[in-house]
Amino acid sequence: MLVNHTTIRLKSSKRSEAMELIDNLRERSQAEDGTVHYRAMTDVGDSDVVRFFEQYEDVDAAEAHTESEQYRQFVESLPEIVEGTIETIQIHADDVERAEFTPEDALKTLD
Repeated sequence: MLVNHTTIRLKSSKRSEAMELIDNLRERSQAEDGTVHYRAMTDVGDSDVVRFFEQYEDVDAAEAHTESEQYRQFVESLPEIVEGTIETIQIHADDVERAEFTPEDALKTLD
C-alpha cells in the first residue's frame, strides 16, 4: 500500500478556480483502478490550504495516477493557482489497520 499526503497553499485570488480543478481531479482519480481513497480537504485553520490524502493498492496504481489526463491537467495548472511550495509525504506500508468506532467508544478510552 502507498499513501501520499500532499499540502498545497492556494493563491487566494485563484481559490474558486482551484477548487473546481481539485474537485474534478478528486472525482476522476477516485474512480481509477488501484485507488483505495482519493480525498481533498481544506484546512480548518486556513481555507487557502488544501490537503490531499491518496491511498493506493500499490506503487503501480500510484504511478498510473500520475500518468492520467486529469493529473496532467492539474499539474499544468499549478503555477497559476499555487502560492509557495508543495509538500508531499509518502508512506509505504505493508500492514495497515483500520479502526471504526462511535463517539461513545472514544469516550471510553479516556477511562
